[in-house]
Amino acid sequence: MPLKRVILELGAGNDLHGGDYTKAALRAVQDALHHSSLSLIRSLDLDPGSARVDVTIGVQQPDRVNGAAVKASLPLGQVTVNVVKGGLDLPAEHGHDLAVIASAAIAVRFEAP
Repeated sequence: MPLKRVILELGAGNDLHGGDYTKAALRAVQDALHHSSLSLIRSLDLDPGSARVDVTIGVQQPDRVNGAAVKASLPLGQVTVNVVKGGLDLPAEHGHDLAVIASAAIAVRFEAP
């Protein structure tokens, strides 16, 4: 059966001091998760373990995100994480600090007839 996207949530997160891309990504994922109650899964009596969860993270330096840490932060389903160029880097005026802003999109899919 084909997979159908039933949930799409968006979030933003940051690390205002220290330039930690993984911390910003995790905060973006948590922001997206906190916008969704996922009552649809219970209402339709779907198996949460069968959900296909695709996470896309946008940051300026994708190679600095720990994808395994992002994957581990999701509460259900078979998770894939894709980190792409996006987000924002905001350097401090004197160059010794970096604010990182990440965006996240979480798509949840289930098999549907």
